[in-house]
Amino acid sequence: MANLTSLARMFLAVAMIAFGLQHFIYLDFVTRVFPGSVTWIHARPFWACVGGAILVIAGLAIILGKSARLAALLLGAAILASFVLLHLPLLIASPSNGGIWTQSGKALALAGGSFLVAGSLPSQPLNRGGSVRRATRFLDKLIPLSPFFLGAFLVVCGILHFIYVDFVATLVPSWIPWHIFWTYFAGVALIAGGIGMLVPATSRLAAWLTAAMIFVWVLVLHIPRALADIHNSNETTAVFEALAVTGAAILVATRNEKGRT
Repeated sequence: MANLTSLARMFLAVAMIAFGLQHFIYLDFVTRVFPGSVTWIHARPFWACVGGAILVIAGLAIILGKSARLAALLLGAAILASFVLLHLPLLIASPSNGGIWTQSGKALALAGGSFLVAGSLPSQPLNRGGSVRRATRFLDKLIPLSPFFLGAFLVVCGILHFIYVDFVATLVPSWIPWHIFWTYFAGVALIAGGIGMLVPATSRLAAWLTAAMIFVWVLVLHIPRALADIHNSNETTAVFEALAVTGAAILVATRNEKGRT
């Protein structure tokens, strides 16, 4: 179980590093961590690089185990702040826009995944000022909310499968038959997974099944689409988003497993 938890943390960390590097490559906000559709941000290349540096540093800290828990907490706080300050205003302005719902949900899920990483790491004494300790204690209180962040995203995605059936069906690889069926099936599975992992009796099973499902999508859907359109930043981002969500779901499952032992 410890190996799976470490692998899940690696999934999240690698995704963050990839997101950060994308900000340097494109000199813009190209991931769901910071929404690219926000138009009022001036000096976008500069702030994109700042955001990219934050993501790369946090990802490396988690991989190398250097202040990893603190890095994960601060990363979760940064992404959650982005969700509240940047994504939510877009959502309020365009509540019927399915794309904004998806992007906002992904930011919330990535924040939850970061807090789950923090929760999977042992607490360590901080040789820092009192303000840092107080901030860390406050952020610790957000860790129990992380499965709700992930679950909410999954439920929203599942609902969108039913609203945008025709579009979602185009994402199913051409070699797989019954595109409409799989669109509905995935929608039901996402909703069931999101709700199921919040119910104690089904949490562990729902989280494992969700992780398995999304990882299969990484292999059969996202990676082939990214390789077919290598210059499309959206497809590359989707690979690592799905990998990060897989890691977050595994952390929910192993978190509940630890609670049973």
